[in-house]
Amino acid sequence: MTLSMYSASVPVFKQILNSLLAILDKADAHVTEKKIDPQALLQFRLYPDMLPFTRQIQIACDFAKGCSARLGGVDVPAFEDNERSFAELKARITKTLAFIDTVPQDQIAGSEQRAITTGSGEKTKHFTGQTYLLHYALPHFFFHATTAYDILRHNGLEIGKKDFIGSY
Repeated sequence: MTLSMYSASVPVFKQILNSLLAILDKADAHVTEKKIDPQALLQFRLYPDMLPFTRQIQIACDFAKGCSARLGGVDVPAFEDNERSFAELKARITKTLAFIDTVPQDQIAGSEQRAITTGSGEKTKHFTGQTYLLHYALPHFFFHATTAYDILRHNGLEIGKKDFIGSY
């Protein structure tokens, strides 16, 4: 049995995005229980030159939808980066999940050699579908999802590996 491009992408994105939804619920409950201003977590950075929590979630969503769209040969939808609350971040994740469910599985199948181009100008990158998925999109997606998790864990949220991995 071979691993399909679909199986290596969409279900993986869905698993982690659904985990992030559950973690955001815990974060929202945490700030309420501890009487913490939600912005303290939403704008927290692990280090001054790193992006804040909100941006980590946005970028994880961008990689999930962008990769799914590019592998499926469909246009990547543009989402505004205007989320300011846990509820709005959950809505973005939900919108991302809804989009990736619209990309036909059979269009992602066989995309190993599909030409994928990202960026523009001097930031243009060219890949085959398989290289794009395995060496670019998935590592970036996991980096940002993990950084979001780490920010919350660092700030006292009682979450663990099971929360990050979720159900599969």
